[in-house]
Amino acid sequence: MAKPLKRPGRAVKIKPGITAFMPDRLPPVLTWTPALLRALSEADRLIGWLAGEGGRLANPHLLMRPFLTREAVLSSRIEGTQATLGEILASDAGAVVDRSPDDLKEVANYVAALDYGIERLKTLSLSTPLILEIHEKLMHDVRGEHATPGEFRRTQNWIGAPGCTLIDATYVPPPPDMLTECMAGLEAFLQDTTLPPLVQIALAHYQFEAIHPFLDGNGRVGRLLITLFLVERGVLPTPMLYLSAFFEATRNHYYERLRSVSSKGNWEAWLIYFFNGIARQAEDALNRAETINDLMAKWRSAVAMIPSKVLPQTLDCLAANPYITAKKLSGDMGIAFTTAQRAIDKLVSLGIVKEVRQTRRDRVYCAQGILDVLEQPARLVASG
Repeated sequence: MAKPLKRPGRAVKIKPGITAFMPDRLPPVLTWTPALLRALSEADRLIGWLAGEGGRLANPHLLMRPFLTREAVLSSRIEGTQATLGEILASDAGAVVDRSPDDLKEVANYVAALDYGIERLKTLSLSTPLILEIHEKLMHDVRGEHATPGEFRRTQNWIGAPGCTLIDATYVPPPPDMLTECMAGLEAFLQDTTLPPLVQIALAHYQFEAIHPFLDGNGRVGRLLITLFLVERGVLPTPMLYLSAFFEATRNHYYERLRSVSSKGNWEAWLIYFFNGIARQAEDALNRAETINDLMAKWRSAVAMIPSKVLPQTLDCLAANPYITAKKLSGDMGIAFTTAQRAIDKLVSLGIVKEVRQTRRDRVYCAQGILDVLEQPARLVASG
């Protein structure tokens, strides 16, 4: 008969009749069932495939930019931001879009926070100071800025239905005076190297969400940490894999699996779910990257016979962002506006880009083939 599962933490009284949850330090004692081993093996195999094949793509660094933006859109959408991928990419290219500046800023901050985190990993390990710096970048000058960017919360927070109070919350994280202890334990665990990386980050992601150290932005920081960890450990050469699409597509499973750990100690269900997310997103990322790379190769062949140094560089710009304007192209490449416009006109004649909107200041074009690949819904199913 299987042993009953043990809740991985203790209740801490914070008010009469109200308790918070104080998670135990990681790692827990895990039972490696055949199902859990199979899930880990598949995730390891597919993320290794992504790292190997993705690194051999012609433009892995260029291709990562729209994937990063896609992750920022999906991660922010989980928190209620409504901006679409097309709107964000068009705005980045200099187009004026009909969307709340706050929504655009929140997505832009996510991209900036991940870029910043990747750069900081060169000199700083994935630690409490870096987590605070990332939070500050994420929450700067947006609607949640009241939530003390770059600082742990000093008041109690809780999780539950919109408008609920502490009394009827579904989950109450550790009280503020225990956050230092909690985060010190998480930091020590993140810097341990004895566990397989995918197991370690799966456990760490749960722990961070259980601690919920910020008044706002916990979900986004928690998802950023997954990518930063995989890059820091060398599991991925570049930030190629993101789990927000999987979490968004299987949102109910995501929250159920997290709650099942806190309430019942069901680590197996959470780990199988997380490993399945890694596997499915690795497949999805490589399929999209290969499709875009094939498109780019076709387009390069089309411009190869045209005597122009600008056209190949313009295609590189499209790999990073399928939206383009002559103004931005001229600025990015240091060429005359008329030269940039001629290059775009040539791409229009070749059917590579088409004009999608015209403004008084600038015409906006889009490589619809790339945008279609990026916007295609992923076929993602939770298991476990």
